[in-house]
Amino acid sequence: MIEFVRGYVDYVCPEYIVIDNNGIGYQIFTPNPFSFQESRDTIVTVYTYQYVREDMLALYGFRTREERALFAKLLQVSGIGPKGGLAILAAGRPEQLVEAIEQENETFLCKFPGVGKKTARQMILDLKGKLTAVATKTYPDLFHAQEESEPPHLSALEEAIEALKALGYAEREIQKVVPSLMKENLSTDQYVKRALQQLLK
Repeated sequence: MIEFVRGYVDYVCPEYIVIDNNGIGYQIFTPNPFSFQESRDTIVTVYTYQYVREDMLALYGFRTREERALFAKLLQVSGIGPKGGLAILAAGRPEQLVEAIEQENETFLCKFPGVGKKTARQMILDLKGKLTAVATKTYPDLFHAQEESEPPHLSALEEAIEALKALGYAEREIQKVVPSLMKENLSTDQYVKRALQQLLK
């Protein structure tokens, strides 16, 4: 397995690039070869995936290890081969693809080249929940941006409510003081003391 190829960008065409590494030219298929055009005659690092089949041996290359890992995951989906995987990665940003799979957004996935409803559904079935390791390092907010985080003091307040119930206070009595307690960030004991102060007035 060739982990990466580092060398000069010698040639760029619509399907692949050629990296000159110590006089050896490596033909590497990439999602968007022309993105390397500006790097002509400079040294770059391309992370590679070696694809071996009876009738072919090819290198596929990517800017990051995460993008390569996503490509490898796509190859595990029935109906997606190397060309299809490259086309999908070339058509959109990796984080868009991952987000669409996690959110089961079939409509968005069908916008990618060669992806119909059947393939989109298969991508979701095969990959949902398996891409966080691929994406969270590069896109740390990808799976949490839409989520509303629970206030850090909420669990302490819930424990305090349970403690008040154990002391014999009725639910309707407790609910009268909860709104004012939610405005504060206290420990469980402090919540209980504050609640008792209000209940005993």
